Amino acid sequence: MTADSQGLEDVQFWFDPLCPWAWITSRWMLEVERVRPVRADWRIMSLAYLNLVQHEGKGLDEERLARMSKAWGPVRVCAAAAAQAGPSVLGPLYTEIGTRLHNQGRREDPAVLPEALAAAGLPAALADAATSAEFDKAIIASHHEAFDEVGLDVGTPVVRIRGKALFGPVITPIPRGEAAGELWDGLVLVSKADGFFELKRSRDRAPSFD
Repeated sequence: MTADSQGLEDVQFWFDPLCPWAWITSRWMLEVERVRPVRADWRIMSLAYLNLVQHEGKGLDEERLARMSKAWGPVRVCAAAAAQAGPSVLGPLYTEIGTRLHNQGRREDPAVLPEALAAAGLPAALADAATSAEFDKAIIASHHEAFDEVGLDVGTPVVRIRGKALFGPVITPIPRGEAAGELWDGLVLVSKADGFFELKRSRDRAPSFD
């Protein structure tokens, strides 16, 4: 656990920009920041690396294999932006990318990445990193920081609370205001249990971004 100069607790949050469930959880985390003395420390992981390399593509049909191959692009752009402007740019850039991919439904639009970069005050040319492996080592290092601890049978998001990494929460719709804070309080409580591993039920609805 670390705290900034304003006494806010740092919470590490690993995301892949392509995941709609991580996007919802990230918007919940922003709500938590408004009602609890915490601050998200945004970090990248890679669904492409997790599924294609660590899991060797097992269990993926052709459509999902193609989707995972495309997943390299957005996270590579995030890594390139962090290398140029510092890790603090990840939060604003994630917001710009996620808004376009998820809220606007533009998952197949090639204009999303340069637009998002420009909106975050970054050079649109960084979008070229989407097809380059130049920043893959940085992505993989950040990914391993989370997944070496939380394990490979989970995905994104991963949240580290007071030194303990957990997958989730997977939620929809986005909890707002004090409801967001109460969910946070519950997550903090379960994270204190040394042998706590999992709470889960089957999803019965699609992600909602409202």
